[in-house]
Amino acid sequence: MSRDPIASRLQLPPGPWGTVLEALCARFPRIDPAQWLARFQSGRVLDASGAPLAADASYRVGLEIQYFRDVPDEAPIPFVEDVLHVDEHLVVADKPPFLPVTPSGPYLEHTLLRRLVRRLDNPHLVPLHRIDRATSGLVLFSAHPDSRAAYQALFRDRRIHKTYLALAAPLPQVSLPHVRRSRIAVGDPFFRMAEASGEPNSETHIALDADLGACWRYRLTPVTGRKHQLRVHMAALGAPILNDDLYPDLRQNPGNDPSRPLKLLAHALAFDDPLTGQPRRFESRRTL
Repeated sequence: MSRDPIASRLQLPPGPWGTVLEALCARFPRIDPAQWLARFQSGRVLDASGAPLAADASYRVGLEIQYFRDVPDEAPIPFVEDVLHVDEHLVVADKPPFLPVTPSGPYLEHTLLRRLVRRLDNPHLVPLHRIDRATSGLVLFSAHPDSRAAYQALFRDRRIHKTYLALAAPLPQVSLPHVRRSRIAVGDPFFRMAEASGEPNSETHIALDADLGACWRYRLTPVTGRKHQLRVHMAALGAPILNDDLYPDLRQNPGNDPSRPLKLLAHALAFDDPLTGQPRRFESRRTL
């Protein structure tokens, strides 16, 4: 077990809690409350200024806190990211499969964020969006706190065009291009998602990019950004993405076989730069 030398940051969401401790226990239900209490008692939960918080510190919505994690010793991930673009405000990375974007669970140092912080010597890096650990391709990072909100608004206001490529079985029975709209909710177990009845909260545009014979390469354009949205929608159409260990069926030890990378690539990002107004487009150098 090792101790995280860099603080994780969190802005407390709305909720009914009386203390910061209660809010953290609710936000991270898989962490034992005793572990959170130990962090408070050892001065490893701080306010935004870096001052330690007491375990009975009052909860306030929007309160910014910092905390340090204990993490198990990590097995190295033998896949390397590429950096496609760096400027004062933005970093664009081309992520390999199996590498998480941010620290979570057993992953800390072997995450895209931590690798880039070390590589670029910039502790202010913050991912502007996420892709699954199993997915490869483009991830956009804010490099400067002063311009971060302007770039975050691109995603919040859906002013950024994201294109994915995926390999999956042919769908001759579906008229392409096709628009898939459905309601996506938490499935069973909790880390899987599922389509459910009710008003749609997700939308994906699906087109044929190339007929490769035994499989087709699809061009996927998500309008919304639900967890596992593209994987759920392709599986629901009867063409799960190749090597998907979660959909439609859960495989044993999912996402940990380096010989079976998920055939899903975050291929392109296009947007008008909120600072200059100029159109910008980035494309992954990876292939499926």
